[in-house]
Amino acid sequence: MAGANQPIRTTSTWTETGAIEQADQLDDWIAIDRDGTIWVNSGKVELGTGVRTALAQIAAEELDVPIRAIRMEMGRTGVTPDEGYTAGSKTVALGGFSIRRASAAARLALLELASERFGVEVSALSTRDGIVVVANDPSRSVSYGELAGGKKLGRRISGQTPTKSPSDYRIVGSDVPRIELPGKFTGAGSYVHDLRLPRMVHARVVRPPSAGAECVSVDERTKGDAVLVRIGNFIAVVAEREETAIEEAGKLVVEWRETLGLPELEELHAELRKAPVTDEEIVTTGDFAGASKQAKQRLKATYYQPHQAHASIGPSCAVAELRDGVMTVWCSTQGVYPLRGAIADLLDMPAEKVRIIHMEGAGCYGHNGADDAAADAAVLARETGKTVRVQWSREDEFAWEPYGPAMVMELEGTVDSEGSLTGWRGDVWTPSHTMRARTGIELIAGQLIEGRQPPPKKLFRGGDRNAPTNYDIASQRIVIHWIERPHVRSSSYRSLGAFANCFANESFVDELAAAAEVDPVQLRLNHLSDPRARDVVAAAARAGSWGSPLPDGEGRGIAFARYENEEAYVATVAHVKVERETGVIRVVRIVVAHDCGLIINPDGVRNQIEGNVIQSLSRALFERATWKGSHITSLDWQSYRIIKFSEIPDLEIILINRPNERSVGAGEPATITTAPAVANAVYAATGARLRRVPFTPDEVLSALEP
Repeated sequence: MAGANQPIRTTSTWTETGAIEQADQLDDWIAIDRDGTIWVNSGKVELGTGVRTALAQIAAEELDVPIRAIRMEMGRTGVTPDEGYTAGSKTVALGGFSIRRASAAARLALLELASERFGVEVSALSTRDGIVVVANDPSRSVSYGELAGGKKLGRRISGQTPTKSPSDYRIVGSDVPRIELPGKFTGAGSYVHDLRLPRMVHARVVRPPSAGAECVSVDERTKGDAVLVRIGNFIAVVAEREETAIEEAGKLVVEWRETLGLPELEELHAELRKAPVTDEEIVTTGDFAGASKQAKQRLKATYYQPHQAHASIGPSCAVAELRDGVMTVWCSTQGVYPLRGAIADLLDMPAEKVRIIHMEGAGCYGHNGADDAAADAAVLARETGKTVRVQWSREDEFAWEPYGPAMVMELEGTVDSEGSLTGWRGDVWTPSHTMRARTGIELIAGQLIEGRQPPPKKLFRGGDRNAPTNYDIASQRIVIHWIERPHVRSSSYRSLGAFANCFANESFVDELAAAAEVDPVQLRLNHLSDPRARDVVAAAARAGSWGSPLPDGEGRGIAFARYENEEAYVATVAHVKVERETGVIRVVRIVVAHDCGLIINPDGVRNQIEGNVIQSLSRALFERATWKGSHITSLDWQSYRIIKFSEIPDLEIILINRPNERSVGAGEPATITTAPAVANAVYAATGARLRRVPFTPDEVLSALEP
């Protein structure tokens, strides 16, 4: 809480109702086949998080059908509603909200059709497993397929249509197996990488050595059926077989003129603080200067976040085809409608002549190379008149995807003689975290074709996520210094600025607890009035054996956050061992207590939390994008280190289900508490404070030196 008189400013740009107010025709969301199969349209897409299953559970629950009757159509322009991006842990909260309303409206429409057929009131009917029954005469029944199969329902969705009470749920809240996994296990074509179309050719784009480089000359000779395509600085080889395209692209002799320099990597964070900024004060309560004068303790610390890559295990891929004046692109974008607009602008085509069809990719968790691969394929399909598949290389993905931005967080806090937190000041230096392409020049293909960088956006979002805390502190001031142009291309990465901000905030809370000589768990509980927040902290501490003795060189740390200050609650306890001689941190165990309101699929939520912990632990311990001069140097799994299977700790997850609270997402919240929990555990083990991600052995040894 920001204080008694001013609520926390939240960073969410979403509305509770999502897209359903803009697409309020029932037929936009639900269609019923004669065999009783129910098609549910969602503008959200499956990114490997299990939302296809969770949304199907919501629909099946409200429609009173078995989940096997549901077919999800997700992310197809002209077919599914425009629900923006699948991002921000909003799919269940907003996409699920829309599907719940639409499904309830569809059930009511079916009841009304049955009422006309049987000549009874709607109140005299009941539904079960896709059948409408006259309650006092079970011999009179009709299936959904018989009632409405193959026909439009022709109704608007009303906000007055009642939805089920959670006490009546039979499908929501159960561990329904993931719908899409059997196909993946048995080798079905599940991913865009698997897509094969008739007469499809393959392409490789020849990338410049650095961003902003200009092509001076290119040897245009290629062998066999390979064809060279060049438009300005956009250069690609297209061939019947992928290996031919790769080989011929590798042989091309291209002379480049490089112009764009990057700051020395060691000077990056100092350069961030010197960059032109737009300042925004997002929280101001109380009198920080007064609190400082009266404080018993006053601390100040600065924390650092590097650029990090999405590091998708499979590099980006897309397929495009121009037929009868319509460009169709199959890709793993997170936003089919925004990408349609960007590609239409790139190709100078009407948006209605561009069709985007989502297919799963090999993970993303933010704005990776998927949209840019789609643009590459679309340009080459237009230029060659063929169906073109573009597969990025590992080097392409690491060098050209937009990175998660580097950030600097400077914090100052005060503690009174009673051990209470009385003042909190935060300054955050960050670029915007939402730089997804909506115009052609914002795609790499557009920049190469036009030979220029896009103009800087005055759209500052994401870096302020979780910059405020949820603690009861009378005096708080948070200022975001929005960097107007980042040094390297950057955009959305899992949790946006919340990873870095929570690392700084929760590490600093521990520093204040040490200064106040108050147990870190108790200090948090002392400053949390929200009972749900207190519950996750207490549950994690209890399961994490907080306070029990550990051998020398081992320690426990805790971190708490409410995602975006208004979404899921999460608390994490980490148990670590630290090798003082080498600086190596071994994370032994992590406990997460998690409250995301009404849980749709408990097993799915557990899977998400496990993925959050593993990925965020990798980010905390190892991950950092590097460069020298103008050239990215972290181009493979040796130079961009991620966590190994042998380094994954024991995980314990405590789910706190709140059936009468709204469902909120689990795709990101547990990401943000891992790094501070580990850093605080290292302090408990060694007395050394870690203020710079990643916690490499060199970083640990440097912290141990004093």
